[in-house]
Amino acid sequence: MKKYNLFSFICLAVLFFSCENSKKSNSGLFQLNTTPSKAQFTTNEKATLSISNTKNKQIDSIVFFANSKKISTILGNKNIDFQLTNQKLGYQNLKALVYFENEYAEVTHRIELISKIEPKLLSYTLINSYPHDSKAYTQGLEFHRDTLYEGTGNGAGNATGVKGISSLRKTNFKTGEVYKKIEYPEIIFGEGITILNNKVYQLTWQNGFGFIYDADNFTEIKRFNYSKRIQGWGLCNDGKMLYQSDGTEKIYMLNPETMLIESNINVYSGANKIKSVNELEWINGKIYGNIYQKDAIAVINPSNGEVEAVLYLGDLKKLVTLHPDIDVLNGIAYNPKSNTIFVTGKNWDKLFEIKVD
Repeated sequence: MKKYNLFSFICLAVLFFSCENSKKSNSGLFQLNTTPSKAQFTTNEKATLSISNTKNKQIDSIVFFANSKKISTILGNKNIDFQLTNQKLGYQNLKALVYFENEYAEVTHRIELISKIEPKLLSYTLINSYPHDSKAYTQGLEFHRDTLYEGTGNGAGNATGVKGISSLRKTNFKTGEVYKKIEYPEIIFGEGITILNNKVYQLTWQNGFGFIYDADNFTEIKRFNYSKRIQGWGLCNDGKMLYQSDGTEKIYMLNPETMLIESNINVYSGANKIKSVNELEWINGKIYGNIYQKDAIAVINPSNGEVEAVLYLGDLKKLVTLHPDIDVLNGIAYNPKSNTIFVTGKNWDKLFEIKVD
């Protein structure tokens, strides 16, 4: 029995490597092209996919894929139109399996899908300002039942390099009073927070895991490991899914029960990837994201990653008391009761309430 299994395994291995070698040797016979022939497309365009048959082989059929998902199967050698309207921004990895003369070949091509939108510049009205702990290196900010929750980091990498203590807080936004607080040891660098189903989810920066707490009493429910080797930056939710940023142009969609990544979007403004997406807030169907060190908030379409608008808040920093540890704008909290947005920054002594015009 053992000899039979070993023999079967060897046969399968030989067959597999023969097929792989055949595929590789045949790949030079064909080429996958797009019309128009360019590297970047927008979501209001289509790309016509075609196969160049350099050796005039008899093609039986072609299977086309985009990002490992089959988009079309055709008989013979015909072009197909790849509609880009509902695709997410970023690189589209195209592939075709060309079947010919009892053999097949795999050919690939890549295009980049960029935003067709010119982001509009939003204006705002300053409604009020409130006290904020100048030692709070703000990483996450969110309202829950008219109470402001805040996640802070330990401040490593701020202007002076002074390290504080990461925390999770429940506060009175009008007075700055901290109702309840969890503090972490210096080894844990706290990051973004969000609240869903009365649970507080809090990320860590490079520790590779996060926390889930009861929103009422801060009892730890469990800890979760990141399902990819990424950093934790910002966090928000749409009532069903969690959205996590990692300091790149990517925003990941996480299942709140399993904490596994189910999908992602790439954030683009025009042809440019917007990196360093930081603190996140879900507001009326859009993702509002701080762009680290830019004193600006990008309004992002969560379905494809397009930046639809920009809210510049650089003038607010002029209203904050300057001190050696002060750092950049970070922290967005939407209060649905007042339909206003609360913003602050790392080690700012003020919390601002604004209304977007």
